[in-house]
Amino acid sequence: MGIPWRVRKYARQNFNEVFHCTLNPDGPGVVRIHLVPPAMGSHDAEVGSSVAIINGQDIIPVNTSWSILLIEFIRAVNLYDGRAVTDQDVEEIQRQTCKAVRKVYPLISKRRLKEDIYTIMRTFTQVARGERVDEPIMYVRLGDYAPYMRAPHRMDLMVSAMTKEGRWHCNQRCVHCYAAGQEQAEEAELTTDDWKLIIDKCRAVGITQVTFTGGEPTMRDDLFELIDHARWFVTRLNTNGIRLTPDYCEELHKASLDSVQVTLYSYDETVHNELVGAVHYADTVAGIQNALAVGLNLSVNTPLCTSNREYARTLEFLHGLGVTYVTCSGLITTGNASKQESELLQLSMEEMQQILREAVSFCHEHDMEISFTSPGWVEPGFCMGLGIPDPACGACLSNMAVTPGGRVVPCQSWLTGCVLGDLRNDAWDDIWHGERCAAIRSASARMDGSCPLRKRAGNPKHGITNASDVSEEGRQ
Repeated sequence: MGIPWRVRKYARQNFNEVFHCTLNPDGPGVVRIHLVPPAMGSHDAEVGSSVAIINGQDIIPVNTSWSILLIEFIRAVNLYDGRAVTDQDVEEIQRQTCKAVRKVYPLISKRRLKEDIYTIMRTFTQVARGERVDEPIMYVRLGDYAPYMRAPHRMDLMVSAMTKEGRWHCNQRCVHCYAAGQEQAEEAELTTDDWKLIIDKCRAVGITQVTFTGGEPTMRDDLFELIDHARWFVTRLNTNGIRLTPDYCEELHKASLDSVQVTLYSYDETVHNELVGAVHYADTVAGIQNALAVGLNLSVNTPLCTSNREYARTLEFLHGLGVTYVTCSGLITTGNASKQESELLQLSMEEMQQILREAVSFCHEHDMEISFTSPGWVEPGFCMGLGIPDPACGACLSNMAVTPGGRVVPCQSWLTGCVLGDLRNDAWDDIWHGERCAAIRSASARMDGSCPLRKRAGNPKHGITNASDVSEEGRQ
């Protein structure tokens, strides 16, 4: 049986943009929904390959009828943007949604539609809060969804350069900085208006999450303005935490920042300061405490090496501060981290796995959530065996990056030798479907747990270090 003409007509008129709404924006328990239509086949074939992205991370396939119901629900909810929704408003949202959907499905009862609305919202809220989900839903494997994607789900905006006017432009000099020394990380920074244009273009092509990073993004005086301009997205900030004073955190909260990630190398002040090349341990710890105090959604990241292998003690310290979400990683061996000083501090796979065993055990015992983000650093399936997701490379698939000068690169670590286009001047389709971008995306979609940039200790030539290598791999 073919698709009813009403559905086909609706798809032609509406399945061409990303729809977004935010439930309970003042939290706790904020739920951001982005409904992303497929890149192809949405009009004449089954149009159920849309996905709902919840809070920028969980990807749920949505069939045709739920897509239509979600679009109309989102439209109705957004009429109340900027104010609290009363019980009477909720009834009106349901009424407007049912009225619009019955134009497409006239035989479905209002009662059934109201039940479906309630089911969708309960399900997405459970997903957003990490609760047990009542409905039998499926999570889509990103690699399988790759052919239908029109853009990555996240764009990392490197708003701050590593150097400015010929001088160092960061308040730390981290031993393991992957951006320092890479040419694209030292471009002249774009203006506020340029970045706003880039943010608008990200929205237009269907990207749902933006991360403000650098360099150190808090070095920009217009950061609050840029975050506020990106309210439509799920917004994240990656920072060393030094400038997160109480007033600064209040401004981030007012700008509707969704989450902040602070990098802390160690509970040990001496170790942390040695690895960041500055005496800022106390400032970073205070920044973590200030972010928590104003209610920002906070995670703390720790790049692991031989100097801070006592990671369990760092977790114990963070737990004492009230931190719930943590991430850790191996070293991204590009930029300064590819130099001998950094390479000598790399952990072996066996050392990394032992550290992760201890870390995951501590987190499970103390109600903390932990993720390991470095593909290829441990054996495939090792993390799943610990009860946490296996990491995978998302370059040109789940994420891409824009350099301080506006150029698009595969990820925020891959800043040399692989410029894919200029987001200010080039058409997005030319960038996304370009040969190099497509080849890297194809490699990422295999999700085999490897990072093309990684150099293993003792074997500096291992790994892919430029775009031509990936293009050849993608053609094999």
